Parts: sequence; structure tokens; C-alpha cells
Amino acid sequence: MPSLVSIVTPCYNGEKYIGRFLDSIIRQSYPKLELVIINDGSTDETERVIYDYQEKLEQRDIQFVYQYQENAGQAAALNRGLKLFTGEYLLWMDSDDEISPDFIEKRVLFLENNPEYIYCYGKAISVLEEEPNKVIQTFEKRKETGNKRFFEDVIYLKNVFFPGYMVKTQALNHVIKNRDIYQGRGGQNAQILLPLAWYYGDPGYVDEAVYVYYIRKNSHSHSQDTSEKIISQLNNYEKILLETLNKIDDTNVQHYIDAIKNHYSRLRYGNAVDTKNPELIKIYYEELKKTGHVSIHEYLLYLKYTKRFFRRFFGITDETDYGNPNRN
Repeated sequence: MPSLVSIVTPCYNGEKYIGRFLDSIIRQSYPKLELVIINDGSTDETERVIYDYQEKLEQRDIQFVYQYQENAGQAAALNRGLKLFTGEYLLWMDSDDEISPDFIEKRVLFLENNPEYIYCYGKAISVLEEEPNKVIQTFEKRKETGNKRFFEDVIYLKNVFFPGYMVKTQALNHVIKNRDIYQGRGGQNAQILLPLAWYYGDPGYVDEAVYVYYIRKNSHSHSQDTSEKIISQLNNYEKILLETLNKIDDTNVQHYIDAIKNHYSRLRYGNAVDTKNPELIKIYYEELKKTGHVSIHEYLLYLKYTKRFFRRFFGITDETDYGNPNRN
């Protein structure tokens, strides 16, 4: 008897693309599926499209759970969905992506045949919404260089692709109490991956099957970044990391908490320097001083953009376009 695999999906204003996602679930070769969709306060026809697919899902014998909530963000929607799914395995996905027909089957087989792993990932590609046949980037097996490497990569956003992980529910229940994750606005993946990586190490890699990640040029997450926007994103992600680590019942995580504060304050300061805005630079320079060592280079940049003598020496006037990170 095959195990039940649950797919939990938050969705916001997905009228134009959720049909593609639902078609990819219906096409799965794996026979026993549960689909949990949380509509995060959509204002378009998302709900109508979902209900239009309900009969197709039932014909495919896919257990279907749908709930609507007032808009609270993807993490809040995922958090709600985590309380509802009943499968032995969990796959959480974005509702504008799709997976190859053998995606779930290959991952279940991998976890069943490799009991040393409790979660896994695999190949992923990113494509443009407007040109889905054109691959922009391919993500394959990451370099594995030691204990806690995946855990650290999630923290420092290195060598890691977030979507497409499958986990054994028993392990998820062990590391996330009451299936309750921090509902940060900066994403919804680290809250699950960090506890799994801390207690169980690196995920396994599945050679076959592909996750397709769609990039929509006009979406909020892929709009043009400015240094101010990046600073805000860094703030949000740091908050997610700290709140998630605080839920881990192990005093050894304190080392990472201190390192996170220093690392992300340094990144914020660097982006503040890119704005050439002296007031912003002062704010994040002071923050950096509180969280860790300031390098000579960072100190000289602080002098260059905030002290009148140095500003004049470098030809920086009050008319500088502080808001343009591309200004030379």
C-alpha cells in the first residue's frame, strides 16, 4: 500500500498560473496524493479557478483540502496548511511552479530506499513566465563539504535552492513542535529546512525529476532591487533565522545566533554604503559596531560618505543621488 504524500501550497492572486500548477499535480505518476491549498486573501479569480479543478482532482482520487484566509503572507498560509495535511510525506510548493510527472514518485522511492535520509531535494530549473521553454538557470547537486554545511548554507544563502524538498512527516513532527513555524514576511522555507538540517544533517539528492521555478518579471519578489529594498529583505530574513533558531531546543545554536547578527548587519551596512546616503550609512555603521568587528575598509567608507572633509576630498556633494545604488 503506497504512503500518502501531501502537497501544501499557499496561493495569492494566482488566477493566471495556478491552473498550470494543478495540472502538474494531476499528471503525477504517484497514485496516492493529498493537496492542501491555502488561499492567502486573493482578490482575483483564484478561488473560482481552484473550484473549477475540484472535479478533476477528485477524478484522479486526490484528496483535496481548500481554505481561505485574510492576507497574512506566504509563511502564515503555509503555517495554516501544515496543521491540516495528513500524509506520511510532505512536499510544500509555490502555486506558480510545476513539477515533472515522476517528481513525487522518484522522491518517495529515494526516501524509502535510503533510510539514512529523512528529506531530499533534486534538480530544478528557472524559466521566464513569458518564455517557459528558455532555461535561465539550472540548480543541481550542491557541494557537500562537511557536517552542518547545509544548515550553514541556508543561514548564509549560499549554494542552496529552496523549493522542491520532500520530508518524512514523522521527522517534521519531531523538529517542529505542533507544526508551528515563524510567520515572517521574508519567506517560508528556512523555517522548515533549518530545524531539519540541525537535527538530521544534509538532505539527500534525487537525480531524476525536475522542479520548474517560474520567474514573473512583474512580480513583487522579482521586481528591480534597490539597496533600500535589499536592506529590508535582509532584515526580514535575519528575523526569520533568529526566530527559527530560538525554537530549537539546543544551546549550541547560540554560536549561530551571534554570527547571524554580525553577518547580516555587515550586509546591511554594505548596501547602505551603496546608497551613498550619509544618514543611512550612519545608522547601519552603528549597528555593525554593536554586532561585531568593523574592518578598516568599512571604517574608511564610513568616513568617506559621512564626514564633511572626506566628502569634499572625494568630490561628494549634497546633490548626490543617494537613492541610486548604481551611481558611480
